[in-house]
Amino acid sequence: MRKVLFPIGDATETVDMLYPYLRVQEDGFEPVVAAPKKQKVNMVLHEVKAGWSNTREYEGYTIDADITFDEIVADEYVGLMLAGGRAPEYIRYDKSVVKAVQHFFTQNKPVGCVCHGIELPAYADVIKGRRVTTVPKCRFDVEVCGGIYVDEPCVVDGNLVSWPTWHEYGHGMPHFIELLKQQSARK
Repeated sequence: MRKVLFPIGDATETVDMLYPYLRVQEDGFEPVVAAPKKQKVNMVLHEVKAGWSNTREYEGYTIDADITFDEIVADEYVGLMLAGGRAPEYIRYDKSVVKAVQHFFTQNKPVGCVCHGIELPAYADVIKGRRVTTVPKCRFDVEVCGGIYVDEPCVVDGNLVSWPTWHEYGHGMPHFIELLKQQSARK
């Protein structure tokens, strides 16, 4: 029972996905990628280039989905990692993903959340009254869903660890890994 769930879709941000995917393995956890279909998932790279006021998107790597969203059995996982990119904008409407996200919050299991990943717990109605951080353009999603937006490199609110972008992984991942270890020790 040392599995960590990574629900993703096409246009998941590459660094948002790959860093935690590899990092959890370093501490003995097994990352499991869930997607709409069991196939290669196309990731993207996001960058704000000098002179640009908005994010540019480039084609990124691919990663194989281990399971489909419908095959998620949330009880099998010690934690949930929610990567950013554009994927959360559409996978948040999948009933199996919403159910899984709600499970991790009702069971007080660790949830790591970077960038647009916050759109999943926001839509799943589990951040009311909770302090979170994310990219400023997702502040509206947080606040309209009852969350409290905080402009910090990392926010830990109970089982939820959030950080704005991959640039803040050094702030967020240590807290997420520690929560995973604590959860794993309870099992």
